[in-house]
Amino acid sequence: MIISASRRTDLPAYYSRWFFERLRDGYALVRNPVNPRQVSYVSLSPSVVDGFVFWTKNPGPMLPYLDQLPDLPYYFQITLTPYKADIETNLPSKRVRILPAVYQLARRIGPDRIVWRYDPIFLTRDYSVSFHKKAFAQLARALKGQTFRCMISFLDWYAPMEKRMAPLSPQPVEAAARTELAAFFSGAAQENGMEIFTCAETGNLSPYGIEHGCCIDGALLEQIGGQPLSLKKDPSQRPACGCAQSIDIGAYDSCPAGCLYCYGDHGAGRLQKNLAAYDPASPLLCSRLHPDDMVRERKMASCKSAQVSLFEQSRIQTGKKGGVT
Repeated sequence: MIISASRRTDLPAYYSRWFFERLRDGYALVRNPVNPRQVSYVSLSPSVVDGFVFWTKNPGPMLPYLDQLPDLPYYFQITLTPYKADIETNLPSKRVRILPAVYQLARRIGPDRIVWRYDPIFLTRDYSVSFHKKAFAQLARALKGQTFRCMISFLDWYAPMEKRMAPLSPQPVEAAARTELAAFFSGAAQENGMEIFTCAETGNLSPYGIEHGCCIDGALLEQIGGQPLSLKKDPSQRPACGCAQSIDIGAYDSCPAGCLYCYGDHGAGRLQKNLAAYDPASPLLCSRLHPDDMVRERKMASCKSAQVSLFEQSRIQTGKKGGVT
């Protein structure tokens, strides 16, 4: 099973200590977002974990812990956008703090384990098509040699973000703007040694050299680990999502980054309440077990294939798709 850390919050930036405490104890507890009294016991044993996918806007706080990661394949997805503090309200300086951390991470683990995410893409008076073209080109040049892969996606609207975003008067990215951006992004990525993919997009951008991609990428983990994985598509994600099945160990309403477009921030003071409950020693992120919680062990098994055929070896080495069946 693949462990996602995490779609729901920025674990590397804010909760690295908690994550490595969980690795040492060999398990994590995860609340069901729909029914919070249901708690899953998630084993982090290498016997059942096939790899980790880390999601972050700032890998810096996890750098001191990298040597403690088990000998399992993993990669980082790093969201790096040109939005300023009016959108991403609590992030440190990208030029001074975040980019140097990305460079250090690439030196430590290699650029093949880093995916650059330029998302979500949306338009306002200040963030126009021309702005995005210029910004993407600058970031692609800054990340040349640090990664070989870029993921893009356009903003999907969720109820929690609408009120926060309303003062910016965001505009939908219509078809003409999407194709203009896609053509430009593809060229800029190629100039800087990167492939470019879309995340959970239904539109076809292949004429511009952009294929459908996936964030929980079984083929990439196969390539990193050198072993085939028998993975299924994640049924809990949107139909357009191509991600392999994984278990997320994060918690919603726990990310202090304060990005207005965040789908994981539901407001109503939940973030402050959860931050106050954070304890690195607790098996639950930003929470503790209550007497009426129901804890059940999550059924998990390794997806590693016992034998590797010559065809599988060739596919893994070339990084071809095929990790999700």
